[in-house]
Amino acid sequence: MKGAETAAVLAVGLAGAGALSGALLPRRARVIAVGLCTAGLGGAGLTAGLMASGGGRWSVHLPGLLPMAGVYLAVDALSGLFMAVAGAVVLAVAVYGIGYAGGGHARGVASRGVQASLPLFALTLVLVPAAASVSTFLLLWEVMALTSLLLVLADQRDRASVREAGVWYAVMTHLGLVLLLAGMALFAACAGGETFTALRAGASGMSPTARGTVFVLVAAAFASKAGMVPLHPWLPRAHPEAPSNVSALMSAAMVNLGAYGIVRVAFDLLGGAPRWGWLLVLAAGALSAVYGILQAAMASDLKRLLAYSTSENLGLVLIGVGAAGLFASSGYPVPAALALAAALLHVANHAVFKALLFCAAGSVVRATGLRDLDRMGGLRARMPATAGFFTVAALGAIALPPGNGFLSEWLLLQSLINGLTVPGISTAIVLPLAVAVIALSAGLAAAVFVKALGVGFFARPRSAEAAAAKESPPGMLIGMGLLAVGCTGLALVPGMLGNGLSRAVAVAGLGSGPTLSGDGFELRLDRLAASMSPLWVAAALTAGLLAAAGLIRITARRGRRANVKLWDCGGGAPTARMSYTATSFAEPLQRVFDDVLAPEQDVNVTPLRESAYLVERVRFQSRIPDRIEHRVYRPVLAAVTGLGQSARRLATGSVHLYLGYGFFGLVAVLLALAVGW
Repeated sequence: MKGAETAAVLAVGLAGAGALSGALLPRRARVIAVGLCTAGLGGAGLTAGLMASGGGRWSVHLPGLLPMAGVYLAVDALSGLFMAVAGAVVLAVAVYGIGYAGGGHARGVASRGVQASLPLFALTLVLVPAAASVSTFLLLWEVMALTSLLLVLADQRDRASVREAGVWYAVMTHLGLVLLLAGMALFAACAGGETFTALRAGASGMSPTARGTVFVLVAAAFASKAGMVPLHPWLPRAHPEAPSNVSALMSAAMVNLGAYGIVRVAFDLLGGAPRWGWLLVLAAGALSAVYGILQAAMASDLKRLLAYSTSENLGLVLIGVGAAGLFASSGYPVPAALALAAALLHVANHAVFKALLFCAAGSVVRATGLRDLDRMGGLRARMPATAGFFTVAALGAIALPPGNGFLSEWLLLQSLINGLTVPGISTAIVLPLAVAVIALSAGLAAAVFVKALGVGFFARPRSAEAAAAKESPPGMLIGMGLLAVGCTGLALVPGMLGNGLSRAVAVAGLGSGPTLSGDGFELRLDRLAASMSPLWVAAALTAGLLAAAGLIRITARRGRRANVKLWDCGGGAPTARMSYTATSFAEPLQRVFDDVLAPEQDVNVTPLRESAYLVERVRFQSRIPDRIEHRVYRPVLAAVTGLGQSARRLATGSVHLYLGYGFFGLVAVLLALAVGW
């Protein structure tokens, strides 16, 4: 048995052992056992994925596991990349989860049901990219949806908002499953088989209408899983309400599978998609990037802010995927390969820094019980390690050197700029807009994480909970440390991924020649004769900062220093109430994007009973709802609710009436069959 196959078998065995441990062992023992089994599972997935990214392939057919169809698994460089990313995230988050679930605050996440579901969910994250048939893929996809739903509902006994988030997540994820089932069933019917090998062989014989229908159905299903606008409402609800280790797995690994599904089906199995289809993907990515980061800029809930940031980053990934398809459909493989490589690199970068951000947020929630940035502050002094890890991850999220998100966004911009040579009106209009979207999202992301760091960690404490915060236990810090090492490695030595990315792009059908290569410290764009060495960029920045600091110290020594009391204008020492909150920090941006965000404000003035001219209380309320949810989903929910209320009139309790329903329904079916026949 090959090494990758052995690692996959080991992952399955560890998942089973972890599930049994979670269901049978007492609390303290099950948290440790499940954490270790899940970490081993992640390590096995990482190993199998790295072997596949290195050029190894393996496949297996298990006819007895699934009735009629059997289970088909196959791993190539594309699936290996996603397996490695998921495995790395699972490994680090599982270590973090041992400390997170071990405290007395984590009653829900330490329960038997949640602990038993956690390794099964982690296993699906690793195995979904390895599925090689429609039935296997749908089975693993549904298990992933069900186990993640159970994990989201971990704290549903404590908060009603968790139950509401669970309902939204269940409905949206299963609507996506219906679309995916319809699209893949149509694909299999037209191709004459349900294995991925049969789908590849039969795709060329499909009509343009059938190909377009399959693409739209599966792209919508996968876009929903990736949290793309307007199919995103579940994401900012489920991610904040789930336990933080679960949020990290969902936001850093699960949503990536939406991008994987589009790349696998559209590029590999269908062999390409219509030009208009790629324009839709690119437009959805651009809309999600801008809308997601705008909502993140307005959010004061730390985990909700990070959830909307996920929508923004997956939007950037889909910009790259859509641009790659657009270039490939126009016959320009070089910018197409570069755009897809940039998108896949951003998948890896986002997975690591977003997992670290959610883990750091979980550390803050564990220490303070707070998610509201307006009530935090002063955490840098009380939780220095958590603040440092959050800073490392935030640097990656804002796509500035030496953060690990910088290189992938730079590659994405390079691909779009080089794609401007592709002829056509659509590319001449879309590509400059896409470049502008990336620039705008990067600028807003900087504002978002300056707000989160400045208000949450560097300001004065605004509540007793923040003032009494203590650093997290060693297990949580070790897990965050592993993710921080991953962020640093991807930022400084990205060349280690170059060959694997080239193989993944080749599997997608965008050329057989190398797209990226590297020796660790340098990443080379082979088809454009260009290169980038982030290590040298980081070294230059460090040298500049040290020189500036030294110059300041030398200059300061020339004058005499005197310690005097700061002039306070007679107002006394400033208090925490005088400092910026997250809401006030975002208010200028809110004014700029007022028409997009549509904020709701209300002023309620209560006069004194004795006199209408004297005011007892003035209450100001301001909220920025999700406009798409408010304008699109709320009317639909209201209509469905009204229809359900009206339908109650049909259920009067009369047996004769119910028999009449059955009779007329049967007559209608027979008439339809007669007309159709």
